[in-house]
This record gives sequence, structure tokens and C-alpha cells, in this order.
Amino acid sequence: MARIISMETSPLTLSVRARAVPILSTMAGSLISLLPVIVQTPLVPPAGFLMLIAWRLLRPEFWRIWAALPLGAWDDLFSGQPPGSAMLTWTLAFLLLDMVDKWLLWRDYWQDWFVAAAVITLVIAGGFVIALATGGGGLVLVVVPQIVVSILVFPLAVRLCALLDRWRLPG
Repeated sequence: MARIISMETSPLTLSVRARAVPILSTMAGSLISLLPVIVQTPLVPPAGFLMLIAWRLLRPEFWRIWAALPLGAWDDLFSGQPPGSAMLTWTLAFLLLDMVDKWLLWRDYWQDWFVAAAVITLVIAGGFVIALATGGGGLVLVVVPQIVVSILVFPLAVRLCALLDRWRLPG
């Protein structure tokens, strides 16, 4: 039987574990950038953002529209991007996902993956544009491998969120 939170159930009535797991897993994903991975081009996907949109697509009723702002601030502390870039791009991504939720009432797995691919592309490209505006340099082709890897890794983030979701909800 599926463990689905009904729309009438507020996330505030959930247990501490049920409320904390999505937030902490997103924050832990942002800490992935601290791992000592040395590459010539950006290849490591933004794991915090992947977890955030995986949770958002899996449990849209859990996240408020403003939730991306503090989680983006957390990611800005560790990502090496200009301060405020994740706050801006993640919040815009949540606004876009909110519009998609209103437009597509029912979605399947492939539509979620397509929506996530579009949002991932926009957020990584937006981060690149912000880095350019603050003194960075380079061609946009530099981030294409990171976009491709992020899109291909997204189903793993969804699977991890689904496993964590089964663990966090009682019963």
C-alpha cells in the first residue's frame, strides 16, 4: 500500500523524523561538493538541488514555495558559486515547478524526468550566467557535461528519496 500524505494533512502534524528527513537529505546533498573530487570541467552534479527537486516532485505538498530560499542559502555556503546564486535559481525553479503543477494535473515518471531535466538545465545554466556576471569566464559548453550527468543521475536521486520516504513515514 502506498504511503501518501493526503492534501488535508499538514506537514506540521507529522513527526519530527517525517519533517526533518527531506530537509536534512537536501542539506546533506549540498555537502557533496566538499568531497575531494578533482576534475578539469564541472562534472559533479548539484546533489543538493537534485535531492530538492526529487523531493519536490515526489511530495509537492510537503514543500512551501519559500523553502528553496534557505536551502539555497545552505548550498551557497558550500558550492563555491557566488553568494545568492542558489538562493535565486532554486527559488525560481520552485516557482517554475509550481506552475508546472498547476498546468499538468497528473504526471507520470517520464514527464517528471523531462520536467526535472528542464529545471536542472535552467538552474545550472543560470548559475553559470551568475558566475559570468560576477567575474567568471568561459564558454557555456563547459557546463554541458554537468547538465548531462545531472539529468542522468536524477532517477537515482528520486530512488533515494523514495527509500527515505518509506523510512520516514510511520506505518
